[in-house]
Amino acid sequence: MNDMTLLERKVETQDIKIEARNVQVHYGNTHAIKDVNVKIEDKTVTAFIGPSGCGKSTFLRCMNRMNDTIQACKVSGNILLDGEDIYDKRVDPVQLRAKVGMVFQKPNPFPKSIYDNVAYGPKIHGLYNTKSELDEIVETALRRAAIWDEVKDRLNAPGTGLSGGQQQRLCIARAVATAPEVLLMDEPCSALDPIATAQVEELIDELRQGFSVVIVTHSMQQAARVSQRTAFFHLGNLVEFGETGHVFTNPQDARTESYITGRIG
Repeated sequence: MNDMTLLERKVETQDIKIEARNVQVHYGNTHAIKDVNVKIEDKTVTAFIGPSGCGKSTFLRCMNRMNDTIQACKVSGNILLDGEDIYDKRVDPVQLRAKVGMVFQKPNPFPKSIYDNVAYGPKIHGLYNTKSELDEIVETALRRAAIWDEVKDRLNAPGTGLSGGQQQRLCIARAVATAPEVLLMDEPCSALDPIATAQVEELIDELRQGFSVVIVTHSMQQAARVSQRTAFFHLGNLVEFGETGHVFTNPQDARTESYITGRIG
């Protein structure tokens, strides 16, 4: 029995991809994130929900050190990726972002060809030796982003010439081209129409076979559709975190229930 318990503990530890411990974020005198502790599982979609300005995007950006680019922002506490603290001085943020990819709210393809958009990350990180290897990386990434069949005959056309939904899938291809282990998505569907949103949601479900996906969404329906785990943020606090179905149908905190039923937000 004891051996089984140890084995279960080992399996549980292996399944944790990112762990945040006592994370605080300050913008000058503003305390934006307050003492967040959370464990994010591998090969799972985790949704961050909460009212506008509650800290969900700020916390998401802590996980690939995007907040480093904001001078007034100070992050304290620990964020572990596979047990290693990403805020350790020895960690290169550029290399970290190859492991922890990000897709933003609005599609933001580079003013380059479709091919060069996807090839950009592998080029700067030296992930290939020959042109044929790079071609293969680009094709694989576009296939993973479910857009290969739409663009394979016009790889030299500008990425900015695609529709909004296609541009966002191109940005997802660009993010997965460096073979990241975690994919962060900050409201990736908020600028898209319902058809493009459905395509991206379907894609998110496929991507979790290979990645830990963390998505910030303003849509509770979307969180319910795409995620297995949900975190509810309010006023910089992580109020509740658990299995998505439980959070939505049996919230443990009155603030979560108020948000889900539309009384706050």
